[in-house]
Amino acid sequence: MCQHQPPCPTADATDREAARAAAHHPAQGWTLLCNGVLLIEDTGELLPNGQIIAPQRTLTTGMGAAA
Repeated sequence: MCQHQPPCPTADATDREAARAAAHHPAQGWTLLCNGVLLIEDTGELLPNGQIIAPQRTLTTGMGAAA
């Protein structure tokens, strides 16, 4: 899929998010990479083979520690 030189990481690579953006739609919350990976704004991913990668973020409540 990727035509870049040097080629971008494949969808199977651990650094797959380093591929260049082919389409970017921040208002809709997603970016399609040239290796076919769909990055979702919440840090989740959809791989070309249909595999879902769960979001890798930590949730914070914004509340301080109880005294």
